[in-house]
Amino acid sequence: MPPAAIKRTFIIGCGSTAFIKPRGERSTEEMGLEAATKALLDGGITYDDIETAFVGYCYGDSTSGQRALYNLGMTGIPITNVNNNCSTGSTALYHASNAVKYSLSSCALALGFERMAPGSIGTNFPDRLPPMMLFNFKTLELEETLGPGVNFGPVAPRMFANAGQEYCDKYGGDVGIFAKIAAKNHKHAVNNPYAQFHNGWTEEEILNSPRINKQITKFMCSPTSDGAACCIVASEEFVHAHNLETQAIEIVGQALETDQPATFESGSVMELVGYGMTQRCANKVFAQAGFDPGQGRDEVGVVELHDCFAANELITYPALGLCAPEAAHEMVEKGDNTFGGKYVINPSGGLEAKGHPLGATGLGMHFYITMQLREWAGPMQAPGLFNIPDKRGKYGLVHNLGLGGAVVVSLLRRPEFFKANGVDGRTRLGYNHACECRPVSHADVDKVKSKKSSEYVIQAARL
Repeated sequence: MPPAAIKRTFIIGCGSTAFIKPRGERSTEEMGLEAATKALLDGGITYDDIETAFVGYCYGDSTSGQRALYNLGMTGIPITNVNNNCSTGSTALYHASNAVKYSLSSCALALGFERMAPGSIGTNFPDRLPPMMLFNFKTLELEETLGPGVNFGPVAPRMFANAGQEYCDKYGGDVGIFAKIAAKNHKHAVNNPYAQFHNGWTEEEILNSPRINKQITKFMCSPTSDGAACCIVASEEFVHAHNLETQAIEIVGQALETDQPATFESGSVMELVGYGMTQRCANKVFAQAGFDPGQGRDEVGVVELHDCFAANELITYPALGLCAPEAAHEMVEKGDNTFGGKYVINPSGGLEAKGHPLGATGLGMHFYITMQLREWAGPMQAPGLFNIPDKRGKYGLVHNLGLGGAVVVSLLRRPEFFKANGVDGRTRLGYNHACECRPVSHADVDKVKSKKSSEYVIQAARL
């Protein structure tokens, strides 16, 4: 498609439920209705304005997306269900943004939700080999190349622990670095009303928590969670037509990348868990934003990245280009990953503390970065994002990884027409949902539902 036909895309509305411990208390359609209603209220539009939708989840029957959105209306729009492992939510957003970017729609919705089982993630299909089997075999094979040798424990944390060990073998650092990262994230989550954990565990408490394998303890791991999140993407014409200059945040770069042969052929566990995939994806995104190769990272102020385990946050710093390959552990020691440092990374608490409902995770990340760039994030707000001559301020960066594999990286920024004052989503919801979590009511749903709604469906909706 010729460049003239490519449109700028903007997040105009977003919403989230609290991420909670899996208890089976809420259905995916209930959580999806809450998140989508908040996003529509935030954007000041109704479901009739949505021209297409992408709904992400990993554990659920086909057409669960339709079931959730039919609570808001049955308008006949295309609804596509998305499953891309832990990067499912951002993959849904990627497709929604592309629908607007390439003029297939002027306004698209991305919704993600998950209802998970307690404990370690396993396969739901015991009658067939899981697609992750080769990854599992390879990480066990490569353990013999690592300093401590053969590891133990569930395969997912074992893979990321091995990758963290490879980094430490090459460049320095030890499990204390992982504890510092986890403590930073749990401290951040204390200020996040949407987070699953508010304990604020210290480094000592994290190191003394139950050991999962040689490198990782329980409090260095993201928990299974229930939750939902939603983002609405629109064109610049739509933004101006609906007077959304007070809150629209531009997606200035976004890419989705999958594995290359090095994943299995390089002999690197870091490659196996997505280091190269992340690196290639980030480079594409900064190139889209107009930066020369390797440049642009100093223009980033706030980051939400995929810390499924503390070890993965460590190796993701250099993969995204936030530091040199050998300098990630030094970045942690200097505090350049938290308030007062070079970057504020995972001010929400990250997956380790705020929770990890797979289909909702990536959209939750975009929710938090959007709110940072609006300066609505309250006690989670990264300071100094706009203390620079460029009124658009610093960029916000999102990284969402799914093994097997797929990674989505997004670069967000205020547009040049952004207006910090005036009627906005806080006015319409009646509170600042960036840093306060409240439920929605049937009256809220009535404000945003389509004219084409089924009373039969609505009467079954629970909030």
